[in-house]
Amino acid sequence: MTSPSNIGDELLTPQGGLHHMVYAISQQGKPLVPTKRHGKVRRLLKQGLAKVVKREPFTIQLLYDTTTYVQPVTVGIDIGSKTVGVSAITDKKEVFSSEIELRTDIKDLLCERREYRQLRRYHKTRYRKSRFLNRRKPEGWLAPSLRWKVNAHIRIVNMLSKILPIAKVVVEVAPFDTQKILNPDIQGEEYQNGVQKGYWDVREYCLWRAGYKSELSGKKGILEVHHIIPRSKGGTDNPSNLIVLTAQEHKAIHEGRLKIPKSKIEKVRILKDASHVSTIGWHIVNELKELYEDVRVTYGSITKAKRSEFGLEKTHRNDAYVIAGGTVQKRAKEWYFGKFFRRQNRSLHKVNPIKGGIRPVNTIKQSYGFRRFDKIEYEGKIGIIAGTRSSGYFLIKKLSGERIHDSGRYNKLKLLEKSKTVMFGRRKAALSSHD
Repeated sequence: MTSPSNIGDELLTPQGGLHHMVYAISQQGKPLVPTKRHGKVRRLLKQGLAKVVKREPFTIQLLYDTTTYVQPVTVGIDIGSKTVGVSAITDKKEVFSSEIELRTDIKDLLCERREYRQLRRYHKTRYRKSRFLNRRKPEGWLAPSLRWKVNAHIRIVNMLSKILPIAKVVVEVAPFDTQKILNPDIQGEEYQNGVQKGYWDVREYCLWRAGYKSELSGKKGILEVHHIIPRSKGGTDNPSNLIVLTAQEHKAIHEGRLKIPKSKIEKVRILKDASHVSTIGWHIVNELKELYEDVRVTYGSITKAKRSEFGLEKTHRNDAYVIAGGTVQKRAKEWYFGKFFRRQNRSLHKVNPIKGGIRPVNTIKQSYGFRRFDKIEYEGKIGIIAGTRSSGYFLIKKLSGERIHDSGRYNKLKLLEKSKTVMFGRRKAALSSHD
């Protein structure tokens, strides 16, 4: 593996990037002012006066006493359901910029776990007895997928606090008007006069809308209401996501013998992401206030107006820059693409997709010194190990998910960084009129 001094040489060469920040922490572990003086950083590493503690974002720790005077840094957070925008600025420049992808598999994994538990109760294997009398939800309870997203935002700020002297955190709270998303012209009393007004429930309205016949074939008979987009995939009980079918058609759709036309699916508006952001916003703010002294709030309308004023493109990074209070600061020439990964697979049993039934998990934790999601270099390309095999041939992908090789041999891999919960990759920023 590359030694710390060699890592410094490698990342501070022109090929490694001329414009990226080098983050520094003191001997006592306190964050200092980041620098672009790569020559000085290289000399400190070679003389043993500093050591590399993190590859991305590239961070060194000084091994001698130094002054702890720092410039205060303001961090802007653009809350997201799938992608979080982050920007850190001083009075003169932007010192950190990133877009970080969140995990979206939490709910699916919980549903899968529930299915395994139910299935194990009907087989001769270990199982947990079903619970039904201990389901009281505490005050402030959030669904596990939302709770994870709140924790992920907190973790991002905590991660930055270890490499930057954060003085203020600004968070955009965006309460979405879902009725206005569906009907942009709605106003005043129209909010009280929805399409279901005067009907007993949503089913009665859907049947009346369909003329008491199937909306696919026009047949009459025993009618049922079907979700076009399943609730498990973000669908809602809004009438726009419901279609009236006969009982036979409804059964055929669930068995895969009949499909809903694409034209009807495309008309459905999925508001899951908007509702997630609205739900988690104040939870994030309140939990940050318990950790940091100066936490402030801004709103989406203010961000949009300022972004338009500066002529910035609509991106999570640009939104975060405006949220942090960016005006005339010099923008970062490079930014970080980050991604959260699942670290462990704790299932002891899984369903055998070929033979059926339950089988013990045979998950390969490590093979030939490599683990899943390790950052590696393969034939000059930097990627991550997306899948390990005991044979030593691994699936290699870029951080963004693009395939590099389906079967890269272990002896052709160079380990760059051990897998972490959040992995980062550096990217060059496009110039804008604001720069």
